[in-house]
Amino acid sequence: MTATPAGATRVWDRAVRCIHWSLAATCAAAWITTAIGMRWHEPLGYVALALVALRIVWGFAGGRYARFSQFVRSPRATWAYAVQVARGAAPRYLGHNPLGGWMALTLWGCIALLGFTGWLYTTDAFWGEAWLDRTHQVLGWSTLALVVLHLAGVALTARQHREKLVKAMLSGEKPAAGPGDVA
Repeated sequence: MTATPAGATRVWDRAVRCIHWSLAATCAAAWITTAIGMRWHEPLGYVALALVALRIVWGFAGGRYARFSQFVRSPRATWAYAVQVARGAAPRYLGHNPLGGWMALTLWGCIALLGFTGWLYTTDAFWGEAWLDRTHQVLGWSTLALVVLHLAGVALTARQHREKLVKAMLSGEKPAAGPGDVA
């Protein structure tokens, strides 16, 4: 394990970062394989489903910033934060901010539903069902839209707080909390 540089705080542990980037790569590969080769699409969907399950377990068993109790805020607190974002006055969070926490849950839920509907499509009871195919496609497009929103949120937050969030998600480290920051 590498030492954390002076003035930095270890926020994202290795498991969070590995799951995050593995899930991003798996979902991208699953998306690509819908057009060029369904042979890999199904196994990639199962890998994505397993990664979401692992991240949910880690949300209860992981370190401080991995835990749901640290980053899932109430709807009221999340709305108040959204208002602060709109005003350009949102505080910096070391871990997920309230909108980021709900985005993570929404993405994981959508990916889990994608995996579940994909699996249902392989069963005898639901093979060839048009409504299930449409549902799976809507979930796929919804996931893509959520990813775009997630990336926009990362870009906006990075700009507002002059912070390299992608670098932090690679290294696990963020500048230490300052006055007005939420640890």
